[in-house]
Amino acid sequence: MHPTIAVIGAGQASADEERRATDVGRLLAEAGAVVVCGGLGGVMGAVAEGVAGAGGTCVGLLPGTDRSDGHPALTLALPTGMGEGRNLLVVRAADAVIAIGGGYGTLSEIGFARKLGRTVVGLGTWSVRQEGEDAACHVVAVEDAAEAVLLAMAACS
Repeated sequence: MHPTIAVIGAGQASADEERRATDVGRLLAEAGAVVVCGGLGGVMGAVAEGVAGAGGTCVGLLPGTDRSDGHPALTLALPTGMGEGRNLLVVRAADAVIAIGGGYGTLSEIGFARKLGRTVVGLGTWSVRQEGEDAACHVVAVEDAAEAVLLAMAACS
């Protein structure tokens, strides 16, 4: 079975965040992971493009009810009709999470992921650590896409 990695981040991302997301998507596809994301633009669209470019699988869990709202690079667009509530589904579906940039929606996904015990690897995202939590439990900050993918894939084994 292929590991499933969620990639989370802002729907309106900077050019640097989108570049990082494209690189992460490509590397995850090359590593044989299935990628799940929120299915729209920004980081989500860029990761889908990276995955598609490497011939991988990217599933988008959409906030609305219209499949056509999904980014065209998605392998599969699944409308949830849950709005931001789909954030829980995105991280629940994953073995590990890579967060790239992001706002409060990304922060909510990080919170859900940590509550579920998922490893969260961060590229320029929120720094989150609960008091008393050991270093292995917080968001692991990295500097590049290759390191993010390596740590996320290692968390799946």
